[in-house]
Formats: sequence, C-alpha cells, structure tokens
Amino acid sequence: MALRCVCLSDFNVANLAGFLADLAQPPALQLIPTEYGQVLPLLLDPSAACWREKPDVTVIWTRAEAIAPSFARLLRREMSDPAALLAEVDSFADAVVGVAGRSAAVLVPTWTIPANDRGLGLLDLHPEIGIRGALRRMNARLAERLAPAKSTFLLEADRWLSLTRRPGFNPKLWYMAKVAFDNEVLRLAAQDIKAAVRAVRGEARKLVLLDLDGTLWGGIVGDIGWESLVLGGHDPAGEAYVEFQHRLKALTRQGVLLGIVSKNEESVALDAIDQHPEMVLRRGDFAGWRINWGDKAQNIVDLTAELNLGLQSVVFLDDNPVERDRIRQAIPEVLVPDWPADVLRYPLALVELSCFDVATLSREDRERTALYQQEQQRQVEAQRIGSFDEWLQSLNMVISIEPLAAANLPRATQLLNKTNQMNLTTRRLSDADLWSWSQQSGHRCWTLRVDDRFGSSGLCGFLSVAQEDHQLRIVDLVLSCRVFGRKVEETMLSTAVAWARGRNLATVFAVYLPTPKNKPTLGFLLRSGFVSDPKASAFQWDASQEYPVPTQVTVNQSNQDSSDLRPSPGIAKAAPA
Repeated sequence: MALRCVCLSDFNVANLAGFLADLAQPPALQLIPTEYGQVLPLLLDPSAACWREKPDVTVIWTRAEAIAPSFARLLRREMSDPAALLAEVDSFADAVVGVAGRSAAVLVPTWTIPANDRGLGLLDLHPEIGIRGALRRMNARLAERLAPAKSTFLLEADRWLSLTRRPGFNPKLWYMAKVAFDNEVLRLAAQDIKAAVRAVRGEARKLVLLDLDGTLWGGIVGDIGWESLVLGGHDPAGEAYVEFQHRLKALTRQGVLLGIVSKNEESVALDAIDQHPEMVLRRGDFAGWRINWGDKAQNIVDLTAELNLGLQSVVFLDDNPVERDRIRQAIPEVLVPDWPADVLRYPLALVELSCFDVATLSREDRERTALYQQEQQRQVEAQRIGSFDEWLQSLNMVISIEPLAAANLPRATQLLNKTNQMNLTTRRLSDADLWSWSQQSGHRCWTLRVDDRFGSSGLCGFLSVAQEDHQLRIVDLVLSCRVFGRKVEETMLSTAVAWARGRNLATVFAVYLPTPKNKPTLGFLLRSGFVSDPKASAFQWDASQEYPVPTQVTVNQSNQDSSDLRPSPGIAKAAPA
C-alpha cells in the first residue's frame, strides 16, 4: 500500500510525482499535490484538506526568493538588510515547525540557485551584497531553527544540482509549466525523498557482508600470501582499497555492522586481517564471519541468523558478478548492489548507497559492533558453563528501568520503529507522536537498560501501558534481539503488573498483533505465565497476584518516577485461570 506524501511547493511538482511513482526503490509513495504557491497559507491552516488524513510524509519545497523578499531584492542586485533576511527565514521556520504534529515526517529541501547563475561573481560571497553568501546563511539558519523539531529534516538540494550535467534549471519548463527544476534534479530528489522515508521508518540496512579477495584487498591471499596483497603503499589500487576500508569503518560509527562471507581458508584470511600493516579493518571491526568453501548464500543466511538480524537488513558486496547473481537469485531480500569493475571506484560506490540513511544516531548505534562482540563472549561463556540458569546467574545482570523523558526519547522511538522480532504490535510513531501519547492520562512509558559483567547493552527495551477502566493494557513490549531470552522480557511484564497493582487494577492484558517477523513475541507470551485467549490473541494476568522479577536479574529503580513500581524477587508463576 502506497504511503501518503503531501507536497507543499511554490512551483509545479507534477513531474516529481511521476518520479516518485515510477522509481522502483521502496517505499511506494502516492504524492498528494496541493495548489502550488499556497505554501504559507497551508502551513498556517491546520484545518486545510491536505491535513485531514495525516500524511506519512510532507515535503515542503520552496524557492528562496518566494519565501524571503529580502533575498528576491538581492537577486535584482538591490541592497538588502541581512538581519531582515534572517528574520524572514525564522518566520518560515516557525511555520514549518508547526506542521510537526500533522505529519509523521517533514522533509524540507534546502534553497538553491542555478549553477550557471554567476551572481555577483567575485563579490558573490560578500556578507552584505553577495547572493550565494546570503543563501548559505539562510540555509544555515533554517537548519539551526529546524534542528529541535522532531521528525523534521533538511534535504541537501544543492547536491542534486551538482550531480546533473545541466545547471538544474530548465527555462522552457519554467516559463511554460512553472516547473522550477530540470527533470534530472527531480529524479534525484525523488530518490532522496524515498531514502529519507525509509530512514524515518527504521528501514535502513544494518549489516554489510563483504567478500575478501578482490573486494577488501587486491589479490588472492591463499595463493600469494598476505605479504603480497595489493593494499596501501604507493599504488593507486592499493590506496583505493585502504580508502574503501576507511569508508567501511566510518559506517560502523553510524550503527552499521560489518561481516565477512568469503571462500577462503579461515586461518589464512584471518592472519591477513591481523598481520597486514595496511589493514584498516581488524578482526574486532567485524561482528562475525563465515570464511569457508561453502555456498555463500547459505553462509549469509547462517551468519545473519547468528547475529539475530533479518535478511532484509543485509547488503552484500562482492567483486565477482557470478557470486552477486547467486545471492540475488537465492536471497532476494538481501541488497546486492552492482559493483564497479574498477577498484578505484570502490570508495565512491560505497558512499553513493542510500540504504544506510538513518533518522537518528544514538550512542548504542555507534557502539553496535562492540555490543555484538560482547554478545559473542556471552555465548562462549554460556557454552562453557553449560546450565542456562547458572550462566544467567553468572552474568550479574542489572536492569535499569527509567520513565520516558527527553533524554531517552530519541533512542526509545528508534527502538520502537526498528525492532521487528520482539515487538508486541510493531506500531511506528515519531518522537513527537510518542511523547504526545505518553502524556495522555492513564498512559505510561519506560525504557530499559541492561548491564552485565561483559559490559552494557545500552537502552534496549521499551514498555508502554494504558489504563482502560479497571484493566491495564500493555501497548508496547519491545526488546532488542541482543538481550532477548535473558529474563529481561519477564522483568518488563513484572514492571507492568507492579504498576497495575499499585493502582488496584484488576487485570493486566496484552493483545498480540502478528506480523511476518514478530513470532518470537508470541512464543514468549505463550510461556510467560499469562493466560491466553487464542481467539483474541490476548494474554491476561490476574493483578491480585504478583509477577515477580526473575532471580537472575537485579532491578535498578533509582531513576524511576513516583509510580508504584515495586517488583518482587522470585520466579514468575502462572496466575490462576
């Protein structure tokens, strides 16, 4: 089903609508144009027809001269007051901020002028009379004013103009149809709008799986040894491989995991990664690997499952077109980009991918590789100890439960929108919508952080409840796959029951909404001790009975609010039917 996309503009966007409909990249977007030239009236009128059904995304695309009369005067080479110019930007920004509650996401392309417009030439960056100087200040001010607005983002429109062979402005399109940009600019805009919507909806790719020979370095390591690999040095190809690795390393700092799927001898390949002096990526930069002579498709499936990720999260990079075709045919969920034959283009090919765009970047994202490595250490320890309960006890887990607040809201929203497997309803909300929901009477939200002797898993759980008469409904039960199965989910149920008991409510219930990916949630609920009603997909607990916190965890309530949240120690038992 196509998402609703409202576009407010001061020019004709019919061609943009065509590109949004025709481009194969997801998601499907139905552009709902408004009468162009009515941007401010529609921004200031919450009862306008375009807002009656809340759009999934709103695009507000304007020309600087249409928004700021002071800038229009500069284009005519007249004098303009710099302070008045910024005041006009502020007025527009205030109107945009007011839309945040009417649309799930708001996208605002930055202001541009055609590349072939020389402006004042040598004086074009002059702080008082320069046109491009004024435009830069306008865009910087707009970014500053919109930064606090939840789910509102700027799109760098100047990049679209720079990527076209033409100036980006077609006089014939403008004078005949009031289309402000060349079709190539509109096509690039449509691509970035779709990428932005994917990012806001938490659909970014999370794992890059890499071949080694010919992809991460030049040469076949099993034939020539790591000492003879093409990597670094005063060699164009060697420099390109090093830069490619630097770009991959940068991806890990925005929450993307790296893995290896390669046909090689594991010991030889890992020795190259450990020993080669020009390697940027070392063993610790990879969340996992499958280095053997088996089928790469099966190895991708196995490694992705080991990391508790879905195949739709994976990007596969391989210099061999035969291997790329194998993965495309066998695992269509995996993104397999066409890869250049020339290694000198590898770094550019990577940064051109839009599948990694995200709407937020948290501390947990930046540390994701370390978190997965900690999990691998836990699994090794679990195998060594043997008994699952003994292993859980040995972790010394501390679960910190905190009320939803401004500090944890972005990460909580990200978790809500990106988690699929352990997610009761998989509802998706913006920061603003989640905060608004949490402030309603009878609603309460908490976040959970999990620490153990191996380190911190960060903010990895989200729980929300709503009081309905004498019952408490668990609305959201969301948990990262990294900590699923360690009694954290039982602790979340205990939290909800304790809150209900503090208000003398009769029952606590949860309604499971099935999706193709959240079956682990159903499995947990079936063994949780909550009484199930298969017809309604509902699970219920008698709140006259405690739901104790598992003995393997310690709950830290020091940061909680004044709600009656006093889970009792012990093993959870089923409520009487």
